[in-house]
Amino acid sequence: MSRVDLIRKEEKKYHDFCYENYKLFEEGSWLYKPVKTVMDLLPSFNNKENIRVLDLGSGVGRNSIPIAQEIKEQNGQVICVDLLDSALDKLKLYSEEYEVKEVIKPQKADIGHYDIKKNEYDFIVAVSTLEHVESEDIFESVIRQMALGTKNEGINCIIVNSEVEEIDIKSNQKLDVMMEINIKTEDMINKLDGIYEGWEILNKLVKPLEYKIVRDEKDVLLKTNAITYVVRKIGI
Repeated sequence: MSRVDLIRKEEKKYHDFCYENYKLFEEGSWLYKPVKTVMDLLPSFNNKENIRVLDLGSGVGRNSIPIAQEIKEQNGQVICVDLLDSALDKLKLYSEEYEVKEVIKPQKADIGHYDIKKNEYDFIVAVSTLEHVESEDIFESVIRQMALGTKNEGINCIIVNSEVEEIDIKSNQKLDVMMEINIKTEDMINKLDGIYEGWEILNKLVKPLEYKIVRDEKDVLLKTNAITYVVRKIGI
């Protein structure tokens, strides 16, 4: 099994467990509430009709369902791309439960190979997902597609991990990091700055985080520099 296949197997196991054992918007996991950075950007689209949103690595709808609720009355649509059947099955159920079924459009795909049409979207969201594409080249390719796929005045919101460490809490031993892309924070920001040259930067932040996860039934401390990068396309 290749390293990428092994990582994806472990990530699938972890996410399948979360989606099965934690309900969306209930306390106890990261599914408890949407990302504040994402939600704070929605007023930017208050006066627009037919808003097109792309949520890459949408999962069960942690961000896309609240977005859909906000843009429902503006004839909006949220395209939700994820590779896991467990995520998309739950997304369909939650979209019915939260009465946004007609707004949410689930699509099963690997985001590294998902075709983003040019000038298609007002808002593209990629939260903790770009680090899971197969290589740095594909990482850059996806972001370039995001940029090209954004309408003028549209916004891209990226939250991506960098310099990740995984440590076995019991033994304090460093483990292999289960992320396909794990590069220096500075290098990641340089890549983003290069691709989004000429865009208006709305938010650029590096935040060291650590939290407990479970890998192979062991408690693991995950440490990361989480990069928030929000940009608006202007006159390009």
